[in-house]
Amino acid sequence: MEKINVGGQAVIEGVMMRAPRSMAIAVRRPNGEIVVRKEMVVPLSERYPVVKLPIVRGAVALFTSLVIGIKALNFSANEAVTEEEKEGEVDKGGELSSWAMAGTMAVAFGFGICLFFLFPLYLTKLMTPVIGDNNIVFNLVDGVIRVIIFLIYIWGISRMKDIQRVFQYHGAEHKCIFAYEALEELTIENVKKYSRLHPRCGTSFLLIVMLVSIAVFSVIPKLWPFYLKAGSRIVLLPLIAGISYEFLRWSAKNDSHPLVKMIITPGLALQRLTTREPDDEQLEVAIRSLDEALEMNAGYADDRLVV
Repeated sequence: MEKINVGGQAVIEGVMMRAPRSMAIAVRRPNGEIVVRKEMVVPLSERYPVVKLPIVRGAVALFTSLVIGIKALNFSANEAVTEEEKEGEVDKGGELSSWAMAGTMAVAFGFGICLFFLFPLYLTKLMTPVIGDNNIVFNLVDGVIRVIIFLIYIWGISRMKDIQRVFQYHGAEHKCIFAYEALEELTIENVKKYSRLHPRCGTSFLLIVMLVSIAVFSVIPKLWPFYLKAGSRIVLLPLIAGISYEFLRWSAKNDSHPLVKMIITPGLALQRLTTREPDDEQLEVAIRSLDEALEMNAGYADDRLVV
C-alpha cells in the first residue's frame, strides 16, 4: 500500500491538514455544518533546491507553518461564529487583510522571542552575582529559566475554556494522523482508538527548540554586552529550528527504539497539556479535513512514499 507524509494543526472549531501538495481546513459552524477550504500547495523545494538541505529545510518549514497556520486560524475564526456575529465582523471590515495578517504574525513572533528568549536572558543577567561568570553555568541557567517560562505558559493557556476546545481538536488531529499512518480506514470508530499523543507534534518540537537553544547559545561569549547577546539569539533562531526539526524527524522514524522512547518522553508528556480527548463530532471534522487534503493531493503520484 501507499501513503504520503501528512501533518496538521488544530484551529478554532476545526482542523487543518496538510499533504505534500495540498491543504484542507475543516471547521464546524455553529449550525452543525462542516465547511471546508482547500488549497494547492507548491513545495518551495521545487523552486529552490537549497530548501531540501538538512537544517535549512527545518527553518523554512517553521516559517511556512507559521504563515499557513495563521491563515487557517483566520479562516476558522470567521467560520466558527454565528451569522449575527459574522455580520458584525463584516461591518468592522471582515477577514484580515494580507497586511493585517503579516502584522499579526510579526506581533506574535515578536512576543514569543521576547517572552521565551530575551526575558530569560535578562533574568539570568540579573542573577550573575549569584551564579558567577562561568559561561556554561550562565547558559544552563538561562535555558532552565526559558523552559520553566515555556511550561508555565503552556499550563496557563491550557486552563482557558476556549483553548481546551482547540486542544480537543488537537487530539482529534493526532488520532486521525495515527490512523492514517497505520493504513486504517478513516472512520470515527477506527480513529478514536488511537493515542492523542504523537511524536511529531508541534508541542514536542517547541520543547526540543527550548533544549537545543541551551546548547547553541552556549557558543555566545558571556562577556558580550546584553544587546549583542539578545541579537545573536534572534539570528541563531533559524539554526535552532533547523536542528530541532532534524531531531524531530529522526526521532519519529525511530520511535520504537528504547533510547529514542526515553528521549521523546518529555515531549509526549507535555502533550497531555496541549491535547484533550475529542468527541465524535470533533473526530468527524478531523477526518473530513484529512480526507479532503488526501483527495486533492491524490493526483501527484511522484510525492507518494511506498511502505
